[in-house]
Parts: sequence; structure tokens; C-alpha cells
Amino acid sequence: MRLAQLITTTATATLVVLVTGITPARSAEPSPLDLFNSRILPIFRSPKPASCIQCHLASVDLKNYILPSHEKTFASLRDQGLVDLDSPEKSKILGLIRMGEKDRDNGARLIHAKMRRAEYQAFAAWLKACCNDPKLRSLPPLTAAQRARPARPNEVIRHARKSRVVDSFVRTVWSQRMRCFPCHTPNDIDANNPKHQAAIKNMAKFRQQYPGLLEKVEIFKKTPEATLDYLVSKSRQTPNDQRPLLDLKDPANSLLILKPLSKLPKKRPDGTFHPTSPGDPISHMGGLKMHKDDQSYKAFVTWIADYSRVVGDRYASVQDLPADNWFASRSILRLAAAPANFRVGQPVQLFVHAFDQQSGRFDSQPIAFTQGTVTPRRMVNGALFLLAPRETKSRSDWDRERARLPGGRYLIRVFLDSKHRLADDATLMLGADDYVGEMEIARARWREGFRHAETIQGETLSGK
Repeated sequence: MRLAQLITTTATATLVVLVTGITPARSAEPSPLDLFNSRILPIFRSPKPASCIQCHLASVDLKNYILPSHEKTFASLRDQGLVDLDSPEKSKILGLIRMGEKDRDNGARLIHAKMRRAEYQAFAAWLKACCNDPKLRSLPPLTAAQRARPARPNEVIRHARKSRVVDSFVRTVWSQRMRCFPCHTPNDIDANNPKHQAAIKNMAKFRQQYPGLLEKVEIFKKTPEATLDYLVSKSRQTPNDQRPLLDLKDPANSLLILKPLSKLPKKRPDGTFHPTSPGDPISHMGGLKMHKDDQSYKAFVTWIADYSRVVGDRYASVQDLPADNWFASRSILRLAAAPANFRVGQPVQLFVHAFDQQSGRFDSQPIAFTQGTVTPRRMVNGALFLLAPRETKSRSDWDRERARLPGGRYLIRVFLDSKHRLADDATLMLGADDYVGEMEIARARWREGFRHAETIQGETLSGK
């Protein structure tokens, strides 16, 4: 092209732009490599965690799925089934990024919305470009060792999901909150409930005697999610002279446990109480609400220990994971007339085995358990925790707070902590070495409350 023609053509194009406002189309869309370098690598190199932390407390980050090479990253995602080659907008990796949109925690959903949207748009644009490139689509498969993925197995990743942690909290701690009624559970007070009238009067008296105190000790909020957020944030702000509500280094020494284990503070000469103490020596204005080694104590310690391991990313394999299959009930199991060798204060575990009509035998695996200590009256009492089978995928038949066994024939197996195993590990389930005997209940009804406890006699245990 001659110089005169080139000048004329350029001038014409410029005039078209000035007159019509239309710019000439770009010659090409960004390549997969360009998109990877400009939008994916910054996620990979960022020192900040990805939006995965909204739903996962540990074990996974979006960076875990990215490699320095755009080709290997795409092949890795493709080989793991995370890319839909024909409909890239339906790729599983995009669905995983968007999972935070379903979070029931409105605050977390809003906080992470901007980052989540940026990650989604970056991966969506890059995957679309990759799926339109025949060379990338036909890349040879990578070996399992070459693929980018989190170091933890999928089961461990799912165990660290916030929703799973909250669900476990509901079943093991939130379900026991009425031990703290009404001072720490004001949202459970029902002004129309005749049984709550005395609690309402006591709360009014407390507010008059100790202005502002009850508002400071509202531990259980309106929802389990809000309660857990409060426990975590409050524990992070614990003064040096106090114990944290959740002690992740020593779960059994969490204030959430030590408070209900403590007695009233000392009285002044005028009959009023000294202020309660969240530090040593700990006192509790509500007095003793939990006994060491009872079923609630075990549930609280077990949940805090599990939470500590989750946020510390200390679960490396499926074998490390706890069963996490406890469902609190209001059915009470009682061992009366404890054998002579049971000392007062010794922990006892009672396991419930259902009768299988087809085999004509009791199931080898328990369906429920409880734990308590021998009282001065030679009894052991405890509310049952139902045990869902580990292979159960859907727990729709298990009420999270009012689980109940059907009536029928059951075998109760009794285990005594004579070797002080629970002192070293409060989460432990006693084994064969601790077995002391068993007894059958021919027609258990499993009604609610201590008045209707199903009772076995310790003096007649057999099977040892």
C-alpha cells in the first residue's frame, strides 16, 4: 500500500470513530495463557486465603487446584472431573466457588461476596477459553501425582466444612443448653409458658441485684450459628487473667465447661455474693449445672476437641476422624443398685444394643450410649445420645434435638472406668477391658425425663 493510500485509510477510520463512536473490533480474544497469567496466577500467588474459608475452616484452598502452568492446571481440573468441556459454565469447580452463596451466615456471605465473585469470573472466563482450544482439550492425562488438589482426603475436607461443624455443635452442645436456662439462654424463655414464670421472676430479681450482668453472660444466642460465632470471637479476645470460653489447647479447661462445673461464689457478711470469677478460682452464680464425666461434660469436651483439631488442620486421614454421629435425646437410662466394687464418683458408660428380629440376636454395634458417675445413692443416671450408623448418608429420620429410640427389646452393656482412662482422654469410649456386665430390658418404652427413666439393676448384671 502506498503512503498516500495508508494516510487516507487511517484518516477515514479515524473519521468513522469520531462521527459514529464505533471502534473497530479487536483482532482476537485473550488467549487461555493470557487469561491464566492475568487472572488465575494472581489467585495462586496471593498470600491471602481464597473465599474457601467462608465454608471451610481448614484443609482446602482454591490455590490447591492451581499449578504454575496453565496447561497442567487445565488438564488437572479436567482429569478430576471439575471441568465440563462442552458446557464450561457448568463446570464443577465453578459450582464449588459459588457454594458460599448458600451460606446461612448472612454476614460471612456478604464479607466474602466480592472475592468469591472475582474468583468465579476469573475461572469462568479462563475455562471458556480453554474449552474452546482443541489443543488444551486434547492434552494427555496427568498422573495422580501430577494433579493439583488439596493434601487432605475429601472426607477430611468435608469434615472441616463450617456447616458440618455447626451441625455437630447443635447435636452435642446446643442440644444441652437448657442446663444453662435461663441466665445464659434468654432466647428460650417463653412468657406464655407457665413453667417459665419462676425463671422470669428470678431473672428480674437478678437484673435488680446485678445490673448489666445478665446481658454480659448471654452465651446461647438466637441461633446455633450466632452462638458459635460468639464463642469463637469471645475466646480470641480473652484477657490474660481469664480462661477462654473455648480453650483449643486444653478443651477440658474451657470456661464453657468449667463454669457449669463450679459452685456459687462466697457470700459477704450481708448475705450477698461476691462477684463471679472467670479466672482461678472459678465460681458460677448459677451454681453446679454439670457434673464432671456426665454425658453433657463428655459431649462438650468432645466437640471442643474436634473443633480444635479441625481449625488446627490436624486431621490428616479418614482414620483420624471421629464418628461424629451423636444425637441428643431426652430419654434417661439408669443403673440402680450399682455393684459393690463401683466407687462413688467413678465414671460409668452404658451402651444400648437393639434386638434384631431377623437374626434373633442383639446387634453387635450399639445404637445409643450415655455416661455418668456413681452417686452416693449407688446410681448412675444419664440422658441417651443416639448413635447414627456411620454409613448413614441421610439423617432426615434423626431429630437433631429430640431423637428417640423406638420401644422394644434392648440389651444394656456396662463399662466401668476403673483404670482412670477418661482422666487422660475425656472423649474416650471404654472398651473390652472395662466391661463389667450386661442386662436385658424386655419392653423398653424410652419416654422423656428422669421420672420415666428406663432402669437396670446393677446387682443382677451378667455376662462378665
